[in-house]
Amino acid sequence: MSHALADKRPSTLRGASLPKWSPWAIAAGSIVLAVAIGLIGGLSSKVQWGLIAAILFVVGTYGIASKVEGRRQAKDRIATSFVWVAFLLAVVPLVSLIWVTVSRGVKVLNVFFLTHSMGVVADSEPGGGIYHAIIGSLEQVGLATVIGAPIGILTAIYLVEYGRGKLAKAVTFFVDVMTGIPSIVAGLFILSLMLIFKMQPFGFAGSLALAILMMPVVVRSTEEMLKLVPNELREASLALGVPKWRTILKVVLPTSIGGITTGVMLAIARIAGETAPVLLLVFGNPFINNDPFEGAQASLPLFIFQQYQQSAGASAAYDRAWAASLTLIAFVMILNLVARGIARWKAPKTGR
Repeated sequence: MSHALADKRPSTLRGASLPKWSPWAIAAGSIVLAVAIGLIGGLSSKVQWGLIAAILFVVGTYGIASKVEGRRQAKDRIATSFVWVAFLLAVVPLVSLIWVTVSRGVKVLNVFFLTHSMGVVADSEPGGGIYHAIIGSLEQVGLATVIGAPIGILTAIYLVEYGRGKLAKAVTFFVDVMTGIPSIVAGLFILSLMLIFKMQPFGFAGSLALAILMMPVVVRSTEEMLKLVPNELREASLALGVPKWRTILKVVLPTSIGGITTGVMLAIARIAGETAPVLLLVFGNPFINNDPFEGAQASLPLFIFQQYQQSAGASAAYDRAWAASLTLIAFVMILNLVARGIARWKAPKTGR
């Protein structure tokens, strides 16, 4: 009987705990205190208010949790608080960037802006569009992808499936070095070749520099995706007498095609916003040039740079720069959506 009564008693192993709404209450109190401190201290920057609120939130969470739940649980809560603060520090600038770009870019962004070039429109005059820059970016990034993506994927396949010894280590070392190469260095390399052969600026030269920047990103992302493929799949295919090259083509690549596609798209997004190589090698052109192998050509990053450079005394150029920036962001977002669609479409189907 005494044992039955003891089983019905509440367990004393677990102490008091804060309610689920306590983090929100602590966050609200931290924001109020941060605003008060900012107003009293004469701090005009809202960034400073936010940092003060973050510090108060972490300190307040630890202090209240240690009093109610004990120091051990307080340490867990303060770790969670740091995670939320880091998340907000990453999200707030991103949301702010998108908000500013959208609010300023929609002023002149319309069908006319997307389907016309600058032509004879001066930078200080309203009107004109970015059709010539869109064509240039699509051609330059497309050619860079055609060059850089296959080379990067084949290099990753060699490193994961065949690479052994000093050659593989050397390739890995140079890929790591190329990952950190500034874009201006790739542009200068292609420019030196152009000067040797006495060539004039043209779009394909920019594509070569962009391909150099793209290849190490593709190699690294593809290499990691190939390493995630279970060795059991390779061994099962080889045990059936399938050659290694066919195993890679029919088993390894289809299994990792989603991650490889995502990595390629991320590499495209990486080079789509590069300005320095295009400025050195392509020079820009206010008119439409559909031939990337002859003559100067425009691109979206270069157009943004040139318009902002001319925006000191011209609000029209300033508005065009923001509208082109919004278009470039939309272009990168579309690439990511396409990558997700291809990854889902090509993902291995598992039967129920």
